Amino acid sequence: IKSDLVLSNGARFYNDHAHPEYSTPECTLLEDVVAQDKAGERILAECVRRRNRKIAPEREVRLYKNNTDFVGHSYGCHDNYIMSRTVPWDRLVSDVVPFLVTRQIFTGAGKLGIEGEGSAGQPGVFQISQRADFFSVLVSIDTMNRRPIVNTRDEPHADPGKYRRFHVILGDSNMSEFATAMKIGTMSLVLELIEKREAPQLEVAQPIDATKSISRDQSFNWIIELKDGRKISAVDVQRMYLAKALKYCDRSQPEVNWLLTEWESLLNDLDVEVMRCSDRVDWAAKKYLLNTFQESESLDWCDPWLQSIDLEYHNITWEQGLHFELVRQGRMRRLLTEDAIKNAIFGPPETTRAFFRGRAVARFTSQIQTIHWDEVVFGHDSTQTRVAFNHASEDERLYHLNAIMRSATSYDDLIYRIHKLDQGE
Repeated sequence: IKSDLVLSNGARFYNDHAHPEYSTPECTLLEDVVAQDKAGERILAECVRRRNRKIAPEREVRLYKNNTDFVGHSYGCHDNYIMSRTVPWDRLVSDVVPFLVTRQIFTGAGKLGIEGEGSAGQPGVFQISQRADFFSVLVSIDTMNRRPIVNTRDEPHADPGKYRRFHVILGDSNMSEFATAMKIGTMSLVLELIEKREAPQLEVAQPIDATKSISRDQSFNWIIELKDGRKISAVDVQRMYLAKALKYCDRSQPEVNWLLTEWESLLNDLDVEVMRCSDRVDWAAKKYLLNTFQESESLDWCDPWLQSIDLEYHNITWEQGLHFELVRQGRMRRLLTEDAIKNAIFGPPETTRAFFRGRAVARFTSQIQTIHWDEVVFGHDSTQTRVAFNHASEDERLYHLNAIMRSATSYDDLIYRIHKLDQGE
């Protein structure tokens, strides 16, 4: 089915290999990232509701925000970052791998079973990550076969001489607002450390094996081996990155201060008792549900009933999803108000080019000829105006373009003022 839409919040919604894919708009604020991610859930849940109104009840559609079908097929949740092109690629890889391998201890969504590529594997074993089973190489451009820990896809959709796109495919789909914030926020801080040449210097002996062993470790000690022969826990690896961030990242920024405080609190709780994190970390919340149900029903851990609990945690329909049941019970820590999510469904972030794109869709759809991440082409009465964006954010021209879009009284006024801007007036 051909489907590719840009939405009024600046997001892209399209069909990707038979899966509906929602790509959030560009964000510079952590709250915006989380809100736009949740907005995507609500938009797709509304699609489900509308579809189900048109079909027989026995053919009801359900949509799950997870990463596996439990028979060896995985689909990703990718996070993307713009960073400086000046960082050498080899240094980026070496500095980021230990962080990526170990961040699953608080970003993992959890699952029952061990899978091989294209096979059902071993049921009944709880893992903290849904994706760990599906990675087999260190560096590659692939995303579907022989998946790498570090993906080389580099399409910044901005000035390629200035910016690199860091495309992360080693990550789970999070239902927890807190987990999404920590996944994106800590990765951003680590990339800042790498740009400053202040990342911890350590090398994991076998990164692929370590990724899997951390996910499958039933003791939750998460011990891995470094290249120099030392043994270290995933928590302590994360503490090394945290220590550097505490020293070199700007705590005067409220968002950074919040991230550093919560990162440290998470690691402390994971060190003492992992289930303390069940109000914030998806895999721990899911483990709580599975433990409760398994004990109350006296089920074997290989019982398919438990796997259905695993799956229903990711159901994006508010009335059906087990994650949302935990939210209703007050068992999940929330970062957003309902108003913030509703605003993100229709409204783009205001600090990036997504604002111009989203408002263009909302206000001037009939005049748009083509639209992409880095440009909008308007056309009317045989005249064409191309608006290109070489920067995703933090650019004076972009600031003026967003201001024009915000205050333009009509399409003609918009185009006139864009032309004046481009003429330097």
